[in-house]
Amino acid sequence: MDRPAVILENDETVYDFYLRHQQNRQVARLAYAALARRFKPRVSYSEGAREEIRRLVYDDTRLIIAVNHVSETDPYTVAAAAWASPLRPAIGRTRVLAKDELFQEPKQRKRIDMMGGIPVFRGKNHGMRAVSAAGNRMMDVSAERVRRGDDLAVFPEGTCNLVDPTQIQHVGSGIGHIAARIRKLGVEPVLICMGLSYGPSQNLKSASVYIDQPITELPDKPLHIVRTVADGMQKALDGAVAAY
Repeated sequence: MDRPAVILENDETVYDFYLRHQQNRQVARLAYAALARRFKPRVSYSEGAREEIRRLVYDDTRLIIAVNHVSETDPYTVAAAAWASPLRPAIGRTRVLAKDELFQEPKQRKRIDMMGGIPVFRGKNHGMRAVSAAGNRMMDVSAERVRRGDDLAVFPEGTCNLVDPTQIQHVGSGIGHIAARIRKLGVEPVLICMGLSYGPSQNLKSASVYIDQPITELPDKPLHIVRTVADGMQKALDGAVAAY
């Protein structure tokens, strides 16, 4: 399958590709295992969360995983944490929303594609009006991939937190609209909030990852879903900071 150039002018072809693209699951698992050996995050859970996530994965429940964003290396830390957690069986069938710049350099794009990336054209880079149609296509593709059996991982803040890594930044509306579209397709996703902290020294190879109790009942309206996500992410981040 030929990979189209990930540029805004080509967004229809780009999202047609990522609607069909499937990474090699075995290669993905090997890569995640290697990242776990390299980054070694310390993963902790709220009471009962580990057992509940294991049950959800066993029952093949569709998951939306929301993570706070601190560093450009966060996707690797999260991948390492997934390998060390009950989320391991979802490796190779999880889509990860990632900014379009990461798809430009061929070697890096191969890594992003291997991890299940779906490109996001951001308004801060291209202008809100210019990315409107592409944003709708991205949300439709994300929802359809979940309907087909994938899970979805998102950094809902959309940019690295360079101000106060102990406080969640503004959560964009996209995750609320994606979750609402998934439900319109007849699927009830479960939200898992994952908190990520590198401590006061911001040591990128010594992360604390905290996974909170899954949220099994989401509100109906996208705006209310966003509020639920923001609250859940802050609670998970508080747990990660406390466990560091």
